Amino acid sequence: MNTDHRIVILGAGYTGLLTAVRLARRTRKLNVRITLVNPSPRFTERLRMHQIAAGQELADHRIADILTGTGVEFVQGWATSIDPAAQRVVVDDAVTLPYDELVYALGSSTDTTLVPGAADHAWTLNDPHAAHLFAGQLNALAVQGGTVAVCGGGLTGIEAAAEIAEGHPGLRVTLISNSEPGAMMGDKARAYLRRTLDRLGVTRETGRAVTKVLPDAVELADGTLVPTDVTLWTAGVRVAPLATQAGIETDARGLIVVDETLRSLSHPNIHAIGDAAAVRMPWGQIHGTCQSGMPTAAYTADTIARRLRGKTLRPFRFGYFHQPVSLGRRDGVVQFTKSDDTPGRFYLTGRVAAAYKESVSASPVPVFRFSRRMNVPIKLKAGRPALTCDVQSKTDLGA
Repeated sequence: MNTDHRIVILGAGYTGLLTAVRLARRTRKLNVRITLVNPSPRFTERLRMHQIAAGQELADHRIADILTGTGVEFVQGWATSIDPAAQRVVVDDAVTLPYDELVYALGSSTDTTLVPGAADHAWTLNDPHAAHLFAGQLNALAVQGGTVAVCGGGLTGIEAAAEIAEGHPGLRVTLISNSEPGAMMGDKARAYLRRTLDRLGVTRETGRAVTKVLPDAVELADGTLVPTDVTLWTAGVRVAPLATQAGIETDARGLIVVDETLRSLSHPNIHAIGDAAAVRMPWGQIHGTCQSGMPTAAYTADTIARRLRGKTLRPFRFGYFHQPVSLGRRDGVVQFTKSDDTPGRFYLTGRVAAAYKESVSASPVPVFRFSRRMNVPIKLKAGRPALTCDVQSKTDLGA
């Protein structure tokens, strides 16, 4: 009879992959079998998708290589259904994986259903293949002096617009947002952001919502048409419907409602992390970023291991620390924040900020590899940043 404790992890993004590697080390002396499920054999660096869109080539990180020596089984495929009562996941409508505990780390994607025409006429940065195809479009347009519209004034939209403008100076780039780009930053950091976008030649259309995406234009709420040869959509976020379809308790956006240890309220043997979880702190609900996702992953791996050993658990605690934004390869702005992600007094700009952001973007894969051999701290300790995708995340890991 199989006496292994079976743990299935859905999703091998930043959170799922860290959970798998860290949990494998934490439970290496226990009878635990860990299975990681992901549609792609490649680890996607979501923090760098705007670089691919601008035509840059990134390293090819294979999930199987990252898992080498961990004992984690990798199953390539789409999780198509979950049966919480029977405690099993079906992959590609064919393979059934039973579990004793499930870690739900399916993440999120850009929501193209918000505005008519976005799904039909706009590109997204949801996967590397689409980003590479988009980059090919830009190369052809740059020769002709074409136009690009980037819809969405959040961090992804800002980084994409700056990266495209720097990499293709022959293109005319317009950033469209219903609020001022960088609105979450302090006045001085935001002023630097505006100056940099001006230097790069990025024009802005702000204060008016997009109402329709057309093949050759973006329509704004007041009827204005912004002509464009190609549109990149970065506004809005949606999560996979799998949890809701399975009858797991979710909120209005489809996020799994969790307790203070990140376990599902309706199904306690299901853990939700990263963008998939509705996590509340005393100051409010965490919003989905790599900065908050990696700590939820580390905490969940540690908590599962502690529970299996019968140890006392501590509640998850987290506070934001920074908003690092790249503005091309040689410039950037970093707004340091309070725990609730509101801007603090300090910020960085220029090449120092660009180097800081690069260290953030480059850190996850080394963290995965180090985590195979040691317990990497995912928090700020004694004033020194730990190695994580958001190196200054503050969290109580409960380990």
